[in-house]
Amino acid sequence: MGAAKSSPRERYRDQVRTEIKDHARQQIAASGASGLSLNAIAKQMGMSGPALYRYFAGRDELITALIRDAYRSLADTVQYTAAGDGAGLAELAHTLRDWALADPQRYFLIYGTPVPGYHAPDDVTAIADEIMTALLGACGTPPERPATDLETHLAGHRHWAHEHPATPATLRRALTTWTRLHGVLSLELAGHFTGMGIDPAVLFASEVDDLLAS
Repeated sequence: MGAAKSSPRERYRDQVRTEIKDHARQQIAASGASGLSLNAIAKQMGMSGPALYRYFAGRDELITALIRDAYRSLADTVQYTAAGDGAGLAELAHTLRDWALADPQRYFLIYGTPVPGYHAPDDVTAIADEIMTALLGACGTPPERPATDLETHLAGHRHWAHEHPATPATLRRALTTWTRLHGVLSLELAGHFTGMGIDPAVLFASEVDDLLAS
């Protein structure tokens, strides 16, 4: 049996919520998430403030919707890449960069400076965990060798990997990959390489090569 069709009222509500989120993204691009104003969005849409609050109960609910959309988009993109034939760590890394470059403000919404006073609900965190699970799977199992200090530390601090059966060496590789790639991406998207004459794509590819070699 197919899914029940939504009513005209539900379709209209979804349409208005989408428009509100579009205006919110434009605001965030202009002044950051901390400057998000539902009243300003209502004015742009020709609505009263109370009318807009029928679609989002407050700023935090709207931010949550935007963050959920961003994480869902990245998780789906990464999982699609991970499911491809021969996909590995390099493919996931370049998929992350392509996704970030396509919409830098969306990237900064989830990996930039935290919004003061905001805490993401558990279901949003669960979507973020899907991304890390894909990364752990792409990292494989490094060859056995004496454990590093970080690996010894991670053996007792692996809650962020949840139920993934990764070895401490894999945890180290995933964490190192994640931090280095996001470091380069954050600097690139913030424009810090602009005056240096450095091609960020070449730097990013070099970081990926170094991570694979290590």
